[in-house]
Amino acid sequence: MELCVALDLPTQEENLALVAALQSYNIWLKVGLRSYIRDGKAFIDAINAVNPDFKIFLDLKLYDIPNTMADAAESIMNLHVDMFNVHASAGTKAMQTLMRRLESYENRPLVLAVTALTSFDEAGFKAVYGSDIAHKAEQFAIDAYESGLDGVVCSVLESAAIKAATHSRFATLTPGIRPFGEAANDQERVATVAMADAAKVDFIVVGRPIYQAKNPAAVVEKILAQLSE
Repeated sequence: MELCVALDLPTQEENLALVAALQSYNIWLKVGLRSYIRDGKAFIDAINAVNPDFKIFLDLKLYDIPNTMADAAESIMNLHVDMFNVHASAGTKAMQTLMRRLESYENRPLVLAVTALTSFDEAGFKAVYGSDIAHKAEQFAIDAYESGLDGVVCSVLESAAIKAATHSRFATLTPGIRPFGEAANDQERVATVAMADAAKVDFIVVGRPIYQAKNPAAVVEKILAQLSE
């Protein structure tokens, strides 16, 4: 299981200070919608300037018509990131079109599909999708697996069932990790590192517990120690 730290601070300067504080660790860094819209490719270049060995997850959750998603994915290839994501609810045609577009690239990033956002509770999810989270997340994951993607974004609560329905090597990335029992904030389906490990999660995303800490590096060290147990 690998740690991905969310760079969700209010300014690029604050995010880069966090990156600098964590430069000696073998971790992933997540660049989300807010940071990318505000700071763009220059932010990704600045991260690589701090430590080119950082792996970058571009969390933009592409959702559009198939050709537009494929065009966007091809543009992402110029950013030199290691992973990005799309919405599974864009449909199998969109996911298949995108993956075919990337076939000619030798070293493409990992491509994950978002199943159910961890901000959803059951009532909110059913109001949008007409189904319970567990059932629909699993179906979205099967669609992504059969479309050739590398894995999905889901909560820890769905990870084990998704792997059972697809393949043990089909990756699961789980936001909403609260490693030391921190507040859930705007997440509904949260979990601990131990729960993620039991669910065979491949990547955990941790944000506030790290970037709101007085000593983010110390928190990262504690989490990495848990991952190595």
